[in-house]
Amino acid sequence: MARTTPQTHGEILAAAARRFAATGYRGTSLQDIATEVGCSKAAVLYHFANKEAILTELMAPAIEVLRSLDDRIADQPGPAAAQRVAAEGFVDLAVRFRGEIALLRGEFPELLQQPGFAHIQQISERLIDALAGRPERAAARITALVLLAGIAETCGQFADVPDQELGDALLALLRRALEPPAH
Repeated sequence: MARTTPQTHGEILAAAARRFAATGYRGTSLQDIATEVGCSKAAVLYHFANKEAILTELMAPAIEVLRSLDDRIADQPGPAAAQRVAAEGFVDLAVRFRGEIALLRGEFPELLQQPGFAHIQQISERLIDALAGRPERAAARITALVLLAGIAETCGQFADVPDQELGDALLALLRRALEPPAH
């Protein structure tokens, strides 16, 4: 029998994260989350306006780090420094928030269409430009995009690898793959 008392915010977030990881964002309903918590859908809606609000809160720490990385990249004096900060910052973000990134696997383009995530597309474009070093070259942008997508996917696949080991391996890959920017 389901409990009837409203659950804590944190319990709902944890249940939503588990459901999103198991069945995807699209494949999870508010009722699925409520069932996992052991409460009513109304109790979930007491804490969150809708499913997007739950995802937005789950992703908020990672998005804040991404915004901070965007600011740090913009503050760099040239393309080489921006590329270094972008590479190190994105690897750190991907390793640190690999659980959150895994929640979005396969659904990222669709989620970018939601109002709470619209600004992420613009930040992603600037990150690709910084990693490319020479964003006017299509080949450099393609390489940067493939690397970003591959890093995100890799972090989800290697959840059992220690953070430092995974981060070092990914950063070494980025350094080998990226062409140094023109001065």
